[in-house]
Amino acid sequence: MWAYFERLLDSSMLSPHGICLLWEPELIWLHVVSDACIAAAYFSIPFALAILVTKRRDLKFGWVYWAFAIFIMACGLTHVLSIYTLWVPIYGIEGLVKATTAVASVVTAAALWPLLPKILTIPSPFELRQVQAALEEEEIKTRDATLLLQQVGEAQRAMRDSMARLTAIVETAVDGVILFDAQDRILLFNPACERLFGYRSDEVMGRNIGMLMPEAAAASDSRTGHFATGGEAIGLRKDETTFPMDLSVGQARQDGELIFVGIIHDLTTRKLTEQQLQQAQKMETVGQLSGGIAHDFNNLLTVIIGNAEHLSEQLKARPDLKRFADDICQSGERGAELTQRLLAFSRRQLLQPQMIDCRGLLDSMFKLLKRTLRENVEIRTSSGPGTIMAFADRTQLESAVLNLALNAQDAMPSGGHLALSTELVAIDDDYRVLHPEVASGTYALISVTDDGEGMTPDVTARAFEPFFTTKEVGKGSGLGLSMVYGFAKQSNGHVSIYSETGFGTTVRIYLPRADAGQTQADLADGEDTAPRGYETILIAEDDPFVRSSAIRRVEALGYRVVAAVNGKEALQQLRTDPSIDMLFTDIVMPGGMSGWELADQARRIRPGLPVLFTSGYALEILVEQGRAHAQAIVLTKPYRKVELAQRLRDAFAAAAVAS
Repeated sequence: MWAYFERLLDSSMLSPHGICLLWEPELIWLHVVSDACIAAAYFSIPFALAILVTKRRDLKFGWVYWAFAIFIMACGLTHVLSIYTLWVPIYGIEGLVKATTAVASVVTAAALWPLLPKILTIPSPFELRQVQAALEEEEIKTRDATLLLQQVGEAQRAMRDSMARLTAIVETAVDGVILFDAQDRILLFNPACERLFGYRSDEVMGRNIGMLMPEAAAASDSRTGHFATGGEAIGLRKDETTFPMDLSVGQARQDGELIFVGIIHDLTTRKLTEQQLQQAQKMETVGQLSGGIAHDFNNLLTVIIGNAEHLSEQLKARPDLKRFADDICQSGERGAELTQRLLAFSRRQLLQPQMIDCRGLLDSMFKLLKRTLRENVEIRTSSGPGTIMAFADRTQLESAVLNLALNAQDAMPSGGHLALSTELVAIDDDYRVLHPEVASGTYALISVTDDGEGMTPDVTARAFEPFFTTKEVGKGSGLGLSMVYGFAKQSNGHVSIYSETGFGTTVRIYLPRADAGQTQADLADGEDTAPRGYETILIAEDDPFVRSSAIRRVEALGYRVVAAVNGKEALQQLRTDPSIDMLFTDIVMPGGMSGWELADQARRIRPGLPVLFTSGYALEILVEQGRAHAQAIVLTKPYRKVELAQRLRDAFAAAAVAS
């Protein structure tokens, strides 16, 4: 084999290729230039393929490119050797290179043909553009689908949020919410409804709504067959109790089906407030009526008592006749007590409020009640911690407690227990829902409790009305509790009754708690003997009977009297009679001029003129109505001679101090 290669490589016996071309320069250079260009082109192709394969790792059949590069490189080398053999006869080496090129070309061709089907499957640029366009279209569709999915997701999220809010509203609503269909079957029952009716939601779902309001269901069946409008109705709870409610119904369509939404509002509190308001209005009306009657009756009693006293004084020599006059006077005083109770109920009595130690008051009342009540009534007292001070009229409060104790004794004919207690309590807004006429704050509470027969709800509702009594004829006037009611109200307090038949009764009196700013000096007691005078007094009174009685009683005290029937005549008397030393006038007078207006004009004529007012109404009420001044001196009808005498001197003393 080596000898064979030696013969191929031995070029000593050969001639260069240029001899064949006769060393013609044109032919020589034509071959040189042509082969050089071909070789350069061939050599550039493998470098380009190498760069392509190196950079594009994703190309399929990369080894084919390398084989093709070797083949092209060999082809280029043969053209270089062709140039060299023009001068050097190395035909053996040229033959070996051509043989190598032949092998490479055969191998490349042999490998290429089997790969041709696979190469043909490689997409063309046109196909690539089509694919790219399809991909872009698909991308647009995908983007639209993504946007649509996003919008759907947002809509679902908004719907979930809306449902969550709606559910929260329904679940937390104070009023009941019921959803029912055209067949009145319950579809939704919120927690407020569970609290109102006492049913759990699963107990009523699918059942007829009429089970909750049978009366409304019966009325609805007679009209339209379902609850289409609502209105006030009576709700039936699970425990068979009822309550007033307001039903508001709206309708809508869901999937073509008619559905109804009912909003239920509990009217229990409102109805109770309305009843309290009606009761307060009724009591206020009765109070105004009784106050007016008492005022007019006081005028009559003033005349009766005055005339009876005058007759009694004139009949000292006739004891038999004087006894009749005294009886008339005593009867008038009893009538005055009745009118005082009427005035107490109508809150028109004259009170003298002061600071009262409630614990000390009950201790003193305990001793009084032990002597007053039957022995089979056991009395006990108790009190809360701390100092319990009330601001009220002590006499009226003692009278109220005594009245309540006597009523309690009557309710315990076979004996029993009577408990008196006192403590400080706070009235809050919850209590005011049941009793809207009471102001919030801290009160001194006095409670009177018995374990007697008790009262029915109907009797309890009317217990404070004047002249209402359950006692036999002649055993009660019906004014005891009404006096307690009026006293508490006029004292800016409150009174309540709790009673059950067979278990007893508790009456609670709430009085304003006293503080340092409420301290008031006690009023001086009247003198045992009526003080007399010598001054001239102008009496202005429209009622002729009252006027003549007042003239006679004032003259009996040593005074000179000038009379006037109204304010206009009284002013005329003042202008013409300079000897008048005092004006004694009724406050409430017809004719367009009240006693207060008369006093104002009289003091313009006579500055510093002493004025004594008289009225069947209490000073507090007159001040509240704008008919008198808080510092005015008022003699309340009916009055005794000693009271008249004392008030006359008080008026003179007040004028002297003011001047």
